[in-house]
Amino acid sequence: MATYQEILTAAQGTYVNNSTAPYNAPFDGVYVLEDTVINKLSDTEGNLVADYIVDPLLAIKAGAFLRPKNGAQFNSIQLTSGSVILIL
Repeated sequence: MATYQEILTAAQGTYVNNSTAPYNAPFDGVYVLEDTVINKLSDTEGNLVADYIVDPLLAIKAGAFLRPKNGAQFNSIQLTSGSVILIL
C-alpha cells in the first residue's frame, strides 16, 4: 500500500476513468474531474458507495477527493456519468 505522500502526489500513477464500465482493481483515491455520479464504489474492508456518499443518485462536484476508510484501498468503481482520476 502507498504512503500518504505517494497518494497525494500520485507517485504510483493514475488512471482516468471516463466510462460507465466497471473498474475492478486496487486504487488509493478518487479525484473527481467534473460533476460525476458514482453508481458503485467499494473498498477492501467491505464498505460500499453508501458509506462514502450520502445520496449516490446526486452528482459529486468537481474537485472532490475520496479516500478509503481506515487505510484500506478501494477495489471497485463504476460511474453513471462524469469522469474521475483514480490514484493508483
